[in-house]
Amino acid sequence: MTLLQIVARSLRQHLISTLICAFSIALAGGLLLTVWVTQQQTKRAFTGLDGGYDAVLGARGSKLQLVLNAVFHLEESPGNLKVNDWQEIQKHPAVARAIPLAMGDSFQGQRIIGTSLGYFEATQSAGGRMLRPTANGRLFDPTAREAVVGSLAARKLGLIPGSIIHPMHGLGREGQEHEEEYVVVGVLEPSNTPADRVIWIPLEGIQLMGGHSAEAEHELSAVLVRLKADSPTAGFLLDRQYNREGTKLTWAWPIGRVMAQLFDKVGWFDLVLRLVAWLVVLVSIASITAGIYNSMEQRRRDVAILRMLGAGRGFIFTSVTLEASAIAALGMVGAFAFYGVVLTVIRTVLQREVGIALEVWTLQSIFIWAPATMLALAALAGMLPAWNACRVDVARTLSSTS
Repeated sequence: MTLLQIVARSLRQHLISTLICAFSIALAGGLLLTVWVTQQQTKRAFTGLDGGYDAVLGARGSKLQLVLNAVFHLEESPGNLKVNDWQEIQKHPAVARAIPLAMGDSFQGQRIIGTSLGYFEATQSAGGRMLRPTANGRLFDPTAREAVVGSLAARKLGLIPGSIIHPMHGLGREGQEHEEEYVVVGVLEPSNTPADRVIWIPLEGIQLMGGHSAEAEHELSAVLVRLKADSPTAGFLLDRQYNREGTKLTWAWPIGRVMAQLFDKVGWFDLVLRLVAWLVVLVSIASITAGIYNSMEQRRRDVAILRMLGAGRGFIFTSVTLEASAIAALGMVGAFAFYGVVLTVIRTVLQREVGIALEVWTLQSIFIWAPATMLALAALAGMLPAWNACRVDVARTLSSTS
């Protein structure tokens, strides 16, 4: 019998032990893949997504809260700034675009944001394209009570061109419903950005909506700012103007660095998750050692016969370590299946709650080094029972079983 035939025969003979060990490897490998890819892609998505803007200008407060609210449409607004502040930043020679945002209303739990048409021209999707409506819709008329809906919000609420929405004050599902109604005139193409979760209406729609204070007409929630490429020091100068010398506004720049603060704060949690994943891996590898070692008493006669037929210790040692690696390989097939199911669920939740889509099967380095590491660890785990097999006394074993 060849080496591979011997390994396959041994796996079949100890099928229950093989399946249990492979299942533990599948869970451990799947957990490792899921934790690693989720952490890497989530961090890349949050720190790398700026929507085509360099900074956010808003009320005095936390930069992180300002970016989460204005770019990712999470958290509550830290406060308002005056329309005059937007007009002032628009005139800055280093500013290419300054897009106003007015927030505070919702419809059936989905945020309603007032903005200008410039938002759709300047904001970029995850693929670098500008936001645009599907073929059967259009962008809103700034002077009319019209709305454009993000793809996820439209799917969730069943909105299509011609649907009527009644804005509600606040961000919850319960609150005061405004008298005004808006007609949906377009649904945006999917962009895999937080814009997919939002209902967009003209800026003045929020500012002049009934039930809002008289000051709302002269206030904004935030301003998205894109700097000119030929002004490399503008961000630093505006940071000094607003954050160090000023007292009423916050300049959150650059967006990626501000978001990195979030991951710095939860870095310890990421470390804990990775440690747990590696501990589970070690436990699963130990199960291979235990499984093969505990079955060695049943294998002693087989080993002795192979030795009598001329198989050397090296052949026996290789067959046992190869069996351990084969169990790990079988387990890693299950690990990728486990990973695919779990990450698809995580992807669905993240896209629904944040608007960011993770890539499940995009080739990543962990798809190579994780299986290689598991196979190597399994081979190491098989060395102890392999060494034990090499020490079988042929004569004594055969005589005791004859």
